[in-house]
Amino acid sequence: MEPSGFQTFGVPHLAAIALTAALAAFLPRYTARRQPKVATRIAIVIAAILLANDLVYWTYRIHTAGVDAWLQQYLPLHVCGAAVQLTAFTLIFRNRWTYDIAWFWGITGALNAVLTPGGMDQGFPAYRFFQYFIAHSGIVIGVIFATFGLGMRPRLRGLVRAFVTINLFAAAVAVANWLLDANYMYLRAPPPGTVSPFFFAPWPWYLLVLEVVAMTMFLVVLAPFAWKRLSSRSRDPRAPGSSAGGVGSS
Repeated sequence: MEPSGFQTFGVPHLAAIALTAALAAFLPRYTARRQPKVATRIAIVIAAILLANDLVYWTYRIHTAGVDAWLQQYLPLHVCGAAVQLTAFTLIFRNRWTYDIAWFWGITGALNAVLTPGGMDQGFPAYRFFQYFIAHSGIVIGVIFATFGLGMRPRLRGLVRAFVTINLFAAAVAVANWLLDANYMYLRAPPPGTVSPFFFAPWPWYLLVLEVVAMTMFLVVLAPFAWKRLSSRSRDPRAPGSSAGGVGSS
């Protein structure tokens, strides 16, 4: 079968979305009634797939586009590129700091990328189709597994940490963009051909729009956990103010 141009919400795209949702729902439930070592093994497998996918992609881009193009376009300096590394690290080491960032960056960024792939010009069964969805769906599956399979939870302090870190990361990326004449995180210009409403303002004002959008989306993906925590407190006033998985723990 010859690959064709990517069609948003075409059959292959819908299949990728369905598989992402199925694995995200199934894997935590599968591990719930099994020994903890099963969850550990699944976490390591997800992390290994994410890292191997990145390594193969970098090798492919260096081979096909050259080192200069790889440095300018394909380093993990977009949010989702960094989220791949953070998600893998979280799954391997169960690190609270990286989990906080991976959850907020991953769910808001990678889930949006799965649902509305921007800039995708190659459809099924092209290599790029598989690479793209392994990366972005893998982030979504990974952070959901860390949450419901490994028992980690988003917290308010984690939201603050993720928001501060994404701005510090953007500052570092801005320097990299200047050194490499690149446009990582779209700090210098909107994505080519984008129809996203988030880039309606001219540069640099759309960056402020993205700040507001990021904070709003972070609050949205925290809200269910915050609500559950507050409901638990109202039912049991003796419940501790913070716990290992609580919204307010550090």
